[in-house]
Amino acid sequence: MRPYAALSLIFLLVAPDAARAQVAVADSGDTAWMMLCALLMFAAALPGLMLRHAGQVNVRNALSVMAQGAGVAAVASIGWAIAGYSLVYAPGSEWLGGGGNLLLANLGQLRDGLTVPESAFVLFQLAAVLVAACLLVGGVAERTRIGWFLPFTLLWLLLVYVPVAHAVWAGGWLAGLGVMDFAGGLVVHMVAGFSVLALVLIVGPRREPSGGGHSMVLSMAGSALVWIGLSGLVGGWALGATDDAATALLNHHLAACAAALTWALLDRLLSARSSASGILSGALAGIAAIAASAALVGTGGAMLIGVIAALASRIAAAIVGRRVDDGAGIFLIHGVGGATGALLLPVFALPLFGGVGFDADVHFSSALIYQAIGVLIVALWAMVGSAIAALIVSIIIPMRVDAPMEAAGLDAAQHGQQGWDFR
Repeated sequence: MRPYAALSLIFLLVAPDAARAQVAVADSGDTAWMMLCALLMFAAALPGLMLRHAGQVNVRNALSVMAQGAGVAAVASIGWAIAGYSLVYAPGSEWLGGGGNLLLANLGQLRDGLTVPESAFVLFQLAAVLVAACLLVGGVAERTRIGWFLPFTLLWLLLVYVPVAHAVWAGGWLAGLGVMDFAGGLVVHMVAGFSVLALVLIVGPRREPSGGGHSMVLSMAGSALVWIGLSGLVGGWALGATDDAATALLNHHLAACAAALTWALLDRLLSARSSASGILSGALAGIAAIAASAALVGTGGAMLIGVIAALASRIAAAIVGRRVDDGAGIFLIHGVGGATGALLLPVFALPLFGGVGFDADVHFSSALIYQAIGVLIVALWAMVGSAIAALIVSIIIPMRVDAPMEAAGLDAAQHGQQGWDFR
């Protein structure tokens, strides 16, 4: 299926239209598949990202970063149910959805044009929200207040994630421009990555960097869960248990493998040894990159996208890693990786590289230009919107903990508990 035709079909299916007749009965296989993909993403966010981030911080902050992840997931879930879903997918304008599904009211027995209940579609979209929101925690860990993070999450959801998701996934203005994103390279990975960049620049570096974290075992276990769990994002956006879903899963895994090996090789060349954590960092960069095109490119194209994304992210880490205190590498892995994959989509969608090709009236040069414009707009929107949300909340609740609390560790200072008891 050609990229524009495939994505147009997705927009047709997810954009509500009261005049379009619904399928009479839900397909149990497609419904089970979408719910399974949602649960895989829940596992990626909780516990995958919680474990990954906990292992990458000082032992005195492991519990606090997991608590922040759980709190952020709770707030994002409530915000999505109250207003987020409606503002993305209910009938509205090209800029924002309407209020027809506030508090998840008026959900159809089937999502218009799909073979699954609308409740299953809501669940799947919620899981994507949680992945994006929980990624934010790792970038500014060990120095932000949980009391600040929770209201920030709600404001970030409404100011950043919702407008971008509507513009790209719900047939909004970026989709009308020709911007393509099959499964979250822009909406999930880039939004999270560039949001973290803005937050890191605002909050500043840690006073005492953790030096790679206290437990690479925890970090790698969490990263492996994320690797597996994010397969639900690309598989679910096929909107059913179809060949497109299988293709997306295959490309997801192969891009991750190619990126993992590339990152390990670069580590070997640049620092004389291949770090264990670098293998998983490379895999996640490849996953971020392939999300935009998982069902639109061939096997070879998917692996090349993974290789290029690992190169871009690893080089970016060498250049800006010391200047930007992003302990979990959210910007470098998900921001840079997602942007790289989105820019490469028009190239590797060409039949020359095994892709599905373009419609006859779509020129490669215009597709590439519009995609680049979309990447730039999403990056700027995420950074500016996140900065605005952060500063608004900071007027009431300070973003950063004070120096003594940071030195003592946030586990004891904020929660009165500790992550590990060695007595």
